[in-house]
Amino acid sequence: MPYIPVTDSQRDAMFRVVGITSIEELFKEIPEDLRFPDLDLEAGLSELEVMRELSALADANTHADRVRWFLGGGAYDHVIPAAVGALASIPEFVTAYTPYQSEVSQGTLQSIFEYQSMIAELTGMEVVNAGHYDGATALAEGVLMALKNSEGRNRVILPAGIHPEYRAVLDTYLAAYNPVIETYTGTPATAAKAVSGTDLACLVAGYPDFFGLVPDLTGAAEGVHEKGGLFIVHADPIMLGLFKSPGEWGADIVTAEGQSLGNDLNYGGPFLGIMAVTNALMRRIPGRIVGEARDHEERRGYVLTLAAREQHIRREKAVSNICSNQGLAMLRACIYLTLMGKQGLRKTAELCWHKSHYAAGRIAALPGFSVANGTFFKEFLVTLPKNAESIAEKLYHKNLVPGLPLSRYFPDRKNELLVCVTETNSRKDIDELVAALGEVCK
Repeated sequence: MPYIPVTDSQRDAMFRVVGITSIEELFKEIPEDLRFPDLDLEAGLSELEVMRELSALADANTHADRVRWFLGGGAYDHVIPAAVGALASIPEFVTAYTPYQSEVSQGTLQSIFEYQSMIAELTGMEVVNAGHYDGATALAEGVLMALKNSEGRNRVILPAGIHPEYRAVLDTYLAAYNPVIETYTGTPATAAKAVSGTDLACLVAGYPDFFGLVPDLTGAAEGVHEKGGLFIVHADPIMLGLFKSPGEWGADIVTAEGQSLGNDLNYGGPFLGIMAVTNALMRRIPGRIVGEARDHEERRGYVLTLAAREQHIRREKAVSNICSNQGLAMLRACIYLTLMGKQGLRKTAELCWHKSHYAAGRIAALPGFSVANGTFFKEFLVTLPKNAESIAEKLYHKNLVPGLPLSRYFPDRKNELLVCVTETNSRKDIDELVAALGEVCK
């Protein structure tokens, strides 16, 4: 990003707006031991010298390419073809953000149209929007759409295995709607069957859930529809290259985190929220939809369609107040899917499946270790004989990130570790993980 200088008076004006008097106050919420020290650069340093200093500070951070990485929990390390970054960074895409002016945004509009087409095929759905901020936002918007579509129904049923951060976003989104929120264990069909009354707005299924388990969706949509609600499936888009699509299971709304589709981990963002719906919900879907049209000379063109402009600019008239389509993250997903194709995506999913099951089998064979039962795709829950967080800390110093200690979200589950294995992990990486876990747990 370019450096944008401000004057002292401009800085003071900004301080007054946020109620502080200094830069130090701005960062006081960050513990002192976690802050970078002042740069304290000498006057007169050359650009080369400054860049070396900044690079040395940046090297204090680690990333998935520098260590053996088995961390998932909502953000995943997948192979990104080099062409994705190269094509997504050409000026015509980087600078053409808004698609409102179709006469000058044809490239942006076409990329959104192609993205929508591929996501529709991947999810088995009929209508796809241009994207949300992230997977949590997409799911929250899906639930909100169900509540607004339900004519007074206000019961929302969530899986017990929903991502804790997704649940927090949902609670924030729904705070003004007074929904009745319930959770269920077992299959979605069983949960739907247990619903009494006529107030069901929607039932959500994770595909897979936060713990990596893939539920049986047989009969779920039928059960939800019998009770008058909508069936929402939050899916892993890579898994859909191998597993039955949510649309084939009868989903009304499909949401997903699109980071896996050609977007870097980026220390947590920006990510891409995916949403797809049936034709029946076409006019209810938030965000932007791009359609293909023909002019009077039969020349093909692309336009925003099926949504009034009020949706984006007038709070009281809006279907949603989401107004960003995460255009560049969506573009990377579009390029990634185009490069991978149906067979490439399937091969990636197969590698995730086989490698993760190999890892789970090896870990389960260690003395004192166990792996949770159930079908999983690329993540699985491991119970360790010792505290998972302390074990992870030890392995960090060996350039190995073994997974996500569950105590981060569930303080009472201290001995559980969520392990993620993708196509990026070699057999050697997996064997070294198994050996390291066995060694530190002796």
